[in-house]
Amino acid sequence: MSYNQSSPAVNFSAVTPSDTVNLIATARALYVGVAGDVVCVNASGTAITFVGVSAGSILPVKTTRVNSTSTTATNIVALF
Repeated sequence: MSYNQSSPAVNFSAVTPSDTVNLIATARALYVGVAGDVVCVNASGTAITFVGVSAGSILPVKTTRVNSTSTTATNIVALF
């Protein structure tokens, strides 16, 4: 069964930021539990830093990995 981007997430997983290990699948969004910066990597391998993401925010980006270097936010959950 496929879901479009506007559908609610059907799965989720705690994120352990890593500079080398990808998420179990491409996330459709990230929930950030504790405020800080989040470094996301897209499918083409480009990393971008989202600065000052608020606690309790949903970051609506498709990402394959959350890098540990420069990510200061914690309690991140990937939504699939």
